[in-house]
Amino acid sequence: MEAMILTPKIKHPLIKWFTRSLIALLFLFLLCLLVILCIDRIISWKTQDAIYHDVANVPKYDVAMVLGTSKYIGHTLNTYYSHRIDAAIELHQMGKVKSFLLSGDNAHRSYNEPWTMKRDLLKAGVDESAIYLDYAGFRTLDSIIRAREIFLADNFLIITQDFHCERALYIAQYNHINAQCLAVPGPENDSGFQIRLREVFARAKAFLDLYILDSKPKFLGPIKPIIYFESSR
Repeated sequence: MEAMILTPKIKHPLIKWFTRSLIALLFLFLLCLLVILCIDRIISWKTQDAIYHDVANVPKYDVAMVLGTSKYIGHTLNTYYSHRIDAAIELHQMGKVKSFLLSGDNAHRSYNEPWTMKRDLLKAGVDESAIYLDYAGFRTLDSIIRAREIFLADNFLIITQDFHCERALYIAQYNHINAQCLAVPGPENDSGFQIRLREVFARAKAFLDLYILDSKPKFLGPIKPIIYFESSR
């Protein structure tokens, strides 16, 4: 009986190409993911020493900048907004801030983040002469750079949530702006996973803006220096 000779199956060139391409894409994906996670950790590490987590520990500042967000999500009060405004009001009542720079989006007449924040601060007793509005704070990068270039603020306190503090401070550090941040709470009933995931990619975008694209604010314009308001408290 003749022995059977088994010949190895030769893969089709297209299959070999597809397999190699799939492996290369997987490797590229994992590499990108690793880079994004490294950027996230670097930004957290570089900014930790400039963050306050308690209003009582915040020293006095000439200027505090509140980063804008929508006051309502649907018909529900956005607690990201309310915690920022409440912290600003508390700082004012404690006599720790002379003037406020309210920076946010002014996309159209019915959506005006700076004016909404101003209205709430006025209701809380903050003098109008102590409030400055930045209507061109479309992004965190715009808000931070415009604070110095337009409003001539170079040593100020940022008010926002902890995750946002880190990115804002990193942008400030890159641009040699002396800033610190008061980290306020987020929604009590929110695990924050979606926000945190979005923040990871926002940090990667910020890193790209700073080191690769050399992005600038969408608008600059005439200088409007902040005249520090002396509180009567």
